[in-house]
Amino acid sequence: MTLDTPIDQGKGQWKMSAAMMNMWISFAGMGLMIFSVFAIYVSRYKFKNVVLKAISALLAYACMIIGGLIMVYIVFSGPA
Repeated sequence: MTLDTPIDQGKGQWKMSAAMMNMWISFAGMGLMIFSVFAIYVSRYKFKNVVLKAISALLAYACMIIGGLIMVYIVFSGPA
């Protein structure tokens, strides 16, 4: 498989454009940020166990950082 082969080699051949790839990457970044908001809410107000609070908060902050880095990448990569 070379770099110029289409992603799907089944019945229909299609290639994803750079703009479409950027769109899906930005959706992933936004999804990580939304997940982190809910995880922080659960961590602060729903969990009583300190270990679960720490794990969910750590996961939430990691998702927020990764989502932010994805957004920075998309914004500074310019128009596709």
